[in-house]
Amino acid sequence: MAASRYKVLVDAFAADIRSGRLAAGARLPTHRGLAAREGIAVVTATRVYAELEAMGLVSREQGRGTFVRDVAVPDGHGIDQQIVATDAVDLNFNYPALPGQADLLRQALRELAGSGELDALLRYQPHRGRAQDRASIARHLRRRGIAPGADEVLVVNGAQQGLAVTVMATLAPGDVVAVDALTYPGFKVLARAFRLDLQPLPATPEGPDPDAFERLCTTRPVRALYTIPTLHNPLGWIIPAAARARLAEIARRHGVLLIEDAAYAYLAEDPPPPLAALAPDITVYVSGLSKSVATGLRVGFVAAPPHLVAPLERAIRATTWNTPALTTAIACRWLDDGTVDRLETEKREDARTRQSIAAQELAGLPLIAHPCSYFTWVPLPDDARADRLTATLARLRISVSTAEPFTTTGHTPQALRLALGSTDLDSLRSTLRTVRRVVTEDASA
Repeated sequence: MAASRYKVLVDAFAADIRSGRLAAGARLPTHRGLAAREGIAVVTATRVYAELEAMGLVSREQGRGTFVRDVAVPDGHGIDQQIVATDAVDLNFNYPALPGQADLLRQALRELAGSGELDALLRYQPHRGRAQDRASIARHLRRRGIAPGADEVLVVNGAQQGLAVTVMATLAPGDVVAVDALTYPGFKVLARAFRLDLQPLPATPEGPDPDAFERLCTTRPVRALYTIPTLHNPLGWIIPAAARARLAEIARRHGVLLIEDAAYAYLAEDPPPPLAALAPDITVYVSGLSKSVATGLRVGFVAAPPHLVAPLERAIRATTWNTPALTTAIACRWLDDGTVDRLETEKREDARTRQSIAAQELAGLPLIAHPCSYFTWVPLPDDARADRLTATLARLRISVSTAEPFTTTGHTPQALRLALGSTDLDSLRSTLRTVRRVVTEDASA
């Protein structure tokens, strides 16, 4: 009977959550309160909530209780962020574009159609990319502050695949990986898939705490540090040069691999040298053109120490064999003729404009952002519920993210992450004005 009662309660809660009768952000009874209300043992109530949490329907927060999750976010969808309705304004994902980029693609396709290499582009390519393409990328990376040889560059299907093949080639299930307490959700997905043990590092206003990294390395067998030192997603920090040097020194002393995510690094003007410049022998540098050019291009690149090139190449072969030659050829033409440099310059200015709009329209709210980034972090009061706010905004056809996809600790802060790069400027103004109104009204309710 107890097992039957437990299942009945799980099914009833699940139905109420999925139908909306229990709204996103609603606080559920305590374990003892549920046990008293339903006439069951406390251990059975605990089992009910554990099952609901495993189903992705509720989240538990230490010291606060159990809350209904927003089930408009199907667990396991990409980076576990909300699927955006076609008629909603997207402040969830960033896919920044500039006027005229479609014309650039048309021209590139015409040029390729008339070139003598078209037949070759229809065949299988070397797993890590053609030598001439890797040379183009190596020249581009020199402008980013690192100087790999073409033989140390691998072409991948976007930065996310770059991270995936890095994990496949260098880490094993159970390996301890140090990460920021708030980090890129795509790496969390990889960690879950490859069963990595993520250990969060507390943050300072300028990045992860090197002292905490040192302590972790002395108490746990840390295999790698995954970090975003330049234009951190979601907090926008740029780790200062001294802190980068300290992280690299600690990593070298403890035999820790550095995985440097530079997807948004192009937005920073004159940042400190990358970790890959400070410690090239222990750093895998991952970036791409999805944000700086176009998300649909799906061309990324990995710069790695020579001893890791062969394992990375095997991982590429095991997953996608090679990056599609057509898009790689277009990307490398744009790298060589200055198109990528021009687009990156224009997008830095575009991001600066959007951050200025965000500062104006969200005035009065606490904001964490870099003036050249495409995202803004909005901390909420401790008694606020980000799930409730995202549900309210979704009804207004505005899609935003909570802190949950970014969190690697047991405690999820109440905050909103706003992506600024996916809508036109006029719509961005009015939408952010609505976000401010909803947050302000919720705080005063």
